[in-house]
Amino acid sequence: MTRPRQRPHRSEAGCSRFARVLAAFVVILVAILAVRFIRGIGAVSNLNDGYPWGIWIAWDVVIGSALGASGFTVAFVAYILNRGEYHPLVRPALLTALFGYAMAGLSVFFDIGRYWDFWHIFSPKYMQVNSVLFEVALCIMSYTVVLALEVSPMVLQRLGMNKLRKKFEKLLFVFIALGVLLPTMHQSSLGSMLMVFGPQIDPIYQTPALPVLFLTSTIGMGLAAVVVEGSLTSLALRRPFERDLLGGLVRVGRGIAFVFVIVRFVDLGARDLLPALFELRGLTLMFWIEIALFVSPIVLLGGRSGRRPSRMFTAACLLALGGILYRIDAYLVAYHTGAGWNYFPSMGELMVTIGLVAFEILAFIIAIKVLPVLPARRDVHG
Repeated sequence: MTRPRQRPHRSEAGCSRFARVLAAFVVILVAILAVRFIRGIGAVSNLNDGYPWGIWIAWDVVIGSALGASGFTVAFVAYILNRGEYHPLVRPALLTALFGYAMAGLSVFFDIGRYWDFWHIFSPKYMQVNSVLFEVALCIMSYTVVLALEVSPMVLQRLGMNKLRKKFEKLLFVFIALGVLLPTMHQSSLGSMLMVFGPQIDPIYQTPALPVLFLTSTIGMGLAAVVVEGSLTSLALRRPFERDLLGGLVRVGRGIAFVFVIVRFVDLGARDLLPALFELRGLTLMFWIEIALFVSPIVLLGGRSGRRPSRMFTAACLLALGGILYRIDAYLVAYHTGAGWNYFPSMGELMVTIGLVAFEILAFIIAIKVLPVLPARRDVHG
């Protein structure tokens, strides 16, 4: 007598459909990139001499790497501050960071006009050691390698090479230290890079405080990314919500948001630019939306109701969106290269960005199914 065929669980079926949608976007990504590398970057983008960078840099690199800061923020809390209770979040955070930085590195390669000369950055003959961009490139590449090494114990464990894994983990503290140092360097330098553009960046965003603002908002975005990823994983895989751990991180993010807003207004006040915030123009509207997004987590997480999972998730999403919008405004909206030049991303650029995000999510889904990324259920604090 044959057994009746079991139907897949509703959540599993939904996850499978979602994965197919993601795969479709990845296929579109590959098709557009084929055109880009065969016919040139102008065939798929709206970049021009006035706007040499666009959405691929602003979103895929500047924002992607900031969301990938989840790795160094959680590693700092768990290892440097010795808060061992956060260890269950380390592996998912490192994996998220690896995919985020890999996306950033790929995006830079897509954006280079003469991509066949990418090796110049490794040649002393062509190195521009006084360039902020050179420092950013080296740090991002180095940190991506460090992240791959930090993730390697998961792969070794999956392959059953536990003796080698245990030996490697004894040396892991070196890479953890590098993994905390490198992001602080290049994330602040992403702000320094805008300072080079001088008056081409609107005065509201062009400030000596750019390195501090970029670094603080990066930490907030990294913490928010861990909370969002943890919340969605708990929901999709029917795991207990890690209220204490995720709540602790989002409350730190709340403090970071408060510091960011204070530094922003103190800086604008010191430069006598507070009246400019009330001028009727698109950039000031974007500024106030940013501030509202950063202030919202401060309000949402206040009181006892701030411990609700729904509020934590909403606060984390708003904190991440605040950092995202700040970077888009600073790198694109506030960038005025001169009369006669304008830029809006082409459909090809948008689809490449969407495709990269889809690839990152799909890779994470596959990774948590194949590798020992998530903690055992008994290690989860409800």
